[in-house]
Amino acid sequence: MSGEQKELTYKVLNRTGDKMPLVGLGTWKAEKNVTKKVVEFALKNGYTHLDCACDYGNEDEVGEGIKAAMDSGIKREDIWVTSKLWNTYHAKKNVKAACEKTLKDLGLKYLDLYLIHFPIALKYVPIETRYPPEWAFDPKDGKHVAEEGVTYRETWEAMEELVKEGLVKNIGVCNYNVSLLMDLDQYAKIKPAVLQIEHHPLLQQPRLLEFAKSKNIAVTGFSSFGPASYVSIFDWAKSVTPILEEKIITDIAAKVKKNAGQVILRWNIQRGVIVIPKSCNEDRLKSNLELFDFSIDEEDMKKIATLEKGTRFNDPGAFSVFPIYD
Repeated sequence: MSGEQKELTYKVLNRTGDKMPLVGLGTWKAEKNVTKKVVEFALKNGYTHLDCACDYGNEDEVGEGIKAAMDSGIKREDIWVTSKLWNTYHAKKNVKAACEKTLKDLGLKYLDLYLIHFPIALKYVPIETRYPPEWAFDPKDGKHVAEEGVTYRETWEAMEELVKEGLVKNIGVCNYNVSLLMDLDQYAKIKPAVLQIEHHPLLQQPRLLEFAKSKNIAVTGFSSFGPASYVSIFDWAKSVTPILEEKIITDIAAKVKKNAGQVILRWNIQRGVIVIPKSCNEDRLKSNLELFDFSIDEEDMKKIATLEKGTRFNDPGAFSVFPIYD
């Protein structure tokens, strides 16, 4: 990185002033049998940010990895842990219990950040009945059942109570659009600190980023590599050219002497977006942290902008009856 001033590797959040690391380890689709090892390795090799969720089904194993790392001398206050409230727990009476379950699984007393995973309230499934509940109320029939009468405001106010009780330090939302953020801004006593969205060169969402910035909401991008995480879920994702193989990306990688993945992650950071790439490969884990010794020039940033196609992979409307983006 050229210039005399060292680049910040964290984002200062709006209400608390807490420093959220710009690079984290995503845990979605991390298999249970390797999650502990991966988390422990990551924390011992420079990672200070973990992105988790009830729905990922591996918070027990993430917690084991955190414990192993802390047993080796890493301090809790040096680890940023994010988790998410699942759709079936949106009613006020269920929010705290869901958070406490996550804390128990992770082996923690508090979360640095707790997010509403989707703006979708699904019918409640007791923790003792099925955990994580996933999307279908009854897996046998596969039907998605909404929780009638639960508003976004009710859920947010329950999230605010978690802050007041010291269970979480910061709260935010995932998969919200501008309209939902505008609505939230009208009644939130504790403003959202973070918005987590799908963000990659095929889905750049500049107006949403601009609005979040205007409200001092930090943005985290998931699925930085686009179709890579979805080829095992959707057949149509296999027909999309992998972003890591796009000529614009590979040419820039050759120019800056970095790999394609690092270029994409660096592009995110230069757009003000926090990244949470998932990997279980030790070399890639290290590589994904090496983003602050180079930059992408303005001309190349404009070239990446031309890859925009509006291609969204994580769309509930594609796998449920809740098309929140249509």
